[in-house]
Amino acid sequence: MNSFSYRNRIAFYYIITTALLISVVFTVIYISVKESVYRHIENDIALEKTKLFEEIRISDKGFTLIDQHEWKEKEHNTLDVNPIFIQFVDVNGNMSDKSPNLKSAQLLFHRSEEGLPLYFNAKLNQISIRQSQIDVTYKDKIVGYILIAMSLEDANLMLRNLRNTLLFTFPLVLGILFLVARFIVGRSIKPVKTIIETSNKITKDNLNTRISLPENKDELYELSDTINNLLNRIENAIEREKQFTSDASHELRTPLAIIKGTLEVLIRKPREKEEYEEKIFFCISEVDRVNKLVDELLLLARFENEKQNIKSESILLNALILDTSARFSQKIKDKQCKISNQFNDEFYVQSDYNLVSIILSNIFSNALKYSDDNSVVTVKLYAENNAIKCSITDEGIGISEEDKDKIFNAFFRSESLNHPEIKGIGLGLSIVKRLCELLNITIDIESALNRGTSIILSFPDEQIK
Repeated sequence: MNSFSYRNRIAFYYIITTALLISVVFTVIYISVKESVYRHIENDIALEKTKLFEEIRISDKGFTLIDQHEWKEKEHNTLDVNPIFIQFVDVNGNMSDKSPNLKSAQLLFHRSEEGLPLYFNAKLNQISIRQSQIDVTYKDKIVGYILIAMSLEDANLMLRNLRNTLLFTFPLVLGILFLVARFIVGRSIKPVKTIIETSNKITKDNLNTRISLPENKDELYELSDTINNLLNRIENAIEREKQFTSDASHELRTPLAIIKGTLEVLIRKPREKEEYEEKIFFCISEVDRVNKLVDELLLLARFENEKQNIKSESILLNALILDTSARFSQKIKDKQCKISNQFNDEFYVQSDYNLVSIILSNIFSNALKYSDDNSVVTVKLYAENNAIKCSITDEGIGISEEDKDKIFNAFFRSESLNHPEIKGIGLGLSIVKRLCELLNITIDIESALNRGTSIILSFPDEQIK
């Protein structure tokens, strides 16, 4: 079965189901015809029984024919037209009379106490017959029996012909249905062949090819559309990977080239101790920058499978924000900034503590990095529209409208050329965006150039505790 093609398998399963159905139908037809034939014979026997009771005289000593000569003459004349066999039996089981067509043969007699059915099959000189044995009573006392039978030869011949016809027709019908089903299935799965042919053309270097959608919006349409959407996601992921690899390579190559150039300058000729120290400290700072870049790149890579490892727990956002701002106390002191915490109630959410801490740390870092000295960073916690919101607002350089859509891209830094004094890699908000997607947290940015930036985190109601 596994070697069958998809088309043949469907046709085969269809034929198996159809074969069972046809066999049931044919069996019902045969049984119905057989019952109908037997019922017709039994009706003739019952009719003959009614006529016989009009032609006999019953007494306590038994029963006799009213006109035996006329009855025998009538039975003789109707022998070939209606072959009904009749036999009279007394109470002791002895035959008292019979129809001329029985000749020397006798019908099978059974005692009443044996519980005979009203009609039963028997043999008469190797001929199949349908027989009935009727009790003749006088004042509730059995005084004799009438045996009536009809030949089943014609009926059995017809039933045999019907059975043979059905048995011959059965495989013939199944064979024709198999060919028809195979043809119809072949036409039905033609779109599948198109999908296969198109899919074979798609490679990692040719991801822009898409499967043509069928006209009918059926399951094949949904399959084609789903595959196209999958190809779109794969193509976008590969493009992001290429861009990310290119950016990462560039970001790593630049500090390494600087370190190499600085060291080459140092070894060209002897220099003063202070100059050596200056260049060495400069190289150390570049190495620290490379380390930070590698750490953040590894962090981004780890987040690709982080969905499986999220540890949900109850988090008091108020305390987490205070802990996060405390970690930046030295930076806050250096820039003489002020942190304004505006939250009166306690707000709990159900999420991953470490990941939420990374989100807040990156946002705090950016807020302080891009803020002017002696500015204020405002943190608010509040409930709105069945969600807990956390907004972190700085008074820094802000973000232009055209850069808002790019701000979450890896290695993108808004206004970096205009502010070379602000050091950074451009991965912070990429990490924040990725983590927010993992934790189902909505992130929005409100900003304007030279007016500051507000980043708003919305924790959905299912995370509120």
